[in-house]
Amino acid sequence: MADPKGFLNHGREGATSRPVEERVKDWNEVYVPGSLLPIISKQASRCMDCGIPFCHNGCPLGNLIPEWNDFAYREDWGAAYERLHATNNFPEFTGRLCPAPCEAACVLGINQPAVTIKNVEVSIIDKAWESGNVTPQPPERLSGKTVAVIGSGPAGLAAAQQLTRAGHTVAVYERADRIGGLLRYGIPEFKMEKRHINRRIEQMRAEGTRFRTGIEIGRDLKATDLRKRYDAVVIAAGATMARDLPVPGRELNGIHQAMEYLPLANKVQEGDFVTPPLTAEGKHVVVIGGGDTGADCVGTAHRQGAASVTQLEIMPRPNDDRDPIGQPWPTFPLLYKVTSAHEEGGERVYSVSTTHFEGDEDGNVQWLHLVEVEFTDGKFAQKPGTERKIPAQLVTLAMGFTGTDQENGLVEQFGLDLDPRGNIARDADFQTNVPGVFVAGDAGRGQSLIVWAIAEGRSAARGVDRYLTGASDLPAPIRPTDRALAV
Repeated sequence: MADPKGFLNHGREGATSRPVEERVKDWNEVYVPGSLLPIISKQASRCMDCGIPFCHNGCPLGNLIPEWNDFAYREDWGAAYERLHATNNFPEFTGRLCPAPCEAACVLGINQPAVTIKNVEVSIIDKAWESGNVTPQPPERLSGKTVAVIGSGPAGLAAAQQLTRAGHTVAVYERADRIGGLLRYGIPEFKMEKRHINRRIEQMRAEGTRFRTGIEIGRDLKATDLRKRYDAVVIAAGATMARDLPVPGRELNGIHQAMEYLPLANKVQEGDFVTPPLTAEGKHVVVIGGGDTGADCVGTAHRQGAASVTQLEIMPRPNDDRDPIGQPWPTFPLLYKVTSAHEEGGERVYSVSTTHFEGDEDGNVQWLHLVEVEFTDGKFAQKPGTERKIPAQLVTLAMGFTGTDQENGLVEQFGLDLDPRGNIARDADFQTNVPGVFVAGDAGRGQSLIVWAIAEGRSAARGVDRYLTGASDLPAPIRPTDRALAV
């Protein structure tokens, strides 16, 4: 145990954010660099090394949280890094982007603020990179087997790294022009600078993983041809079919899916554009959808100089505190969350539904009409007399995703079965109905968290390894049917 009185002597303390007026003028990460390390040993000491560490179950990866908390408290960064990487390929991603279901399951969180597990995690891995401890781990020998991974998001990268280290020759196919999937083009730079992806890619190249960009399986290369080239295939193409809003006026110019808007902003940071082809500068921006993607649109609009930003959510405003009846500890609660983007300004409106859009004579959106709604008996009902309109010259739709892309031919060409939710069906080894074809991440699970994607990638890699060799020493954190406490 780190410090038996740590949780009594120290309160919860997180990273220091840069001033709003400073950070909205650039695209760097919002936290003051190096602000965590001076406090992280005390924060790690708050871990009580519980007899039953529920944080393990809260984390889909099964991270060894009490163990690396103890090492961080003792400032044994090498040992902390070793325990962290034992279960997580990319802790610098989860340490910045994961909503930390482990903290929701922290035993200390029953009656005190939980341990800052996420901050300890990112401090350990950042220290490891700084110290040169993160090095390539190429396999000792090759198996002679080949694997194609479709998609380079967190699930695809995790599967590829695990399989490469097991000795298989792995090629990752990505339809975009750069590796990273939504990590690259869906996550704004202010949440995670892309240098973190770049150095992981270089590590994976040094280990032997090969990357093929600008190739969409199903269009540029037939799925059947890919299957003939490789001994096994892992589909980690994500759930990229965005939910639309079929209301009058949807065809007006200026209404875009979030994944049309956010990648263009990221491409500016990559040097592809001087200014984004789609910008919020000087416009009244409305973001429809109250989740993390919506918050990313809010923060992006602030940095582009929007005249105003309004975020709409059809559901009621969540509670500030956990509901002990409906969302008891250690389940992952739905709470009111103020992200860094929300700290920067804008208005959040709950319990409203868009009825239609109104445009000008040139076909450009100018107004969004909405109405207040009530959620009763599982249905939304409009409240009479609450109709109004708000200015909207740029609208982004961030209402989630409905499944994997079925328009590019990948599902049809492979001949894959789908589950009742429209995801690619798989068995306990993550294998589809087609022998040798596996699926991991959102393509099989549906829209989910980055930590679930990495866990699925690692588990699918074990299934592939067993298929190719008859046995596997690779770890498998989860099965497709697993439902952890933090779903």
